[in-house]
Amino acid sequence: MVHEEGRRVARFVVRGRVQGVGFRWWTRNVAGELGLAGWVRNVPDGTVEVVAEGEEGAVGSLAERLKEGPPPARVDSVEERKHGGGTGSGRFEIRT
Repeated sequence: MVHEEGRRVARFVVRGRVQGVGFRWWTRNVAGELGLAGWVRNVPDGTVEVVAEGEEGAVGSLAERLKEGPPPARVDSVEERKHGGGTGSGRFEIRT
């Protein structure tokens, strides 16, 4: 979803071996480097959910980086899903 000009909010669901391998901490670091707000959390079904808000290009860069993940992870797919609002945060955080 694009908010104001040049800004975007996106929700991603990451599948693979993405829990127990530092994926949330890695995502928080990457998002911080890109200047994004939002959050990342483990989901009981074994996926990781990411909601990111920021400059269009930065959100796109995060999407590409999520496809790689940190070295111990194995990413099988990254699916972008509709997200109906903002992130509710001015920073990027890990949620439990």
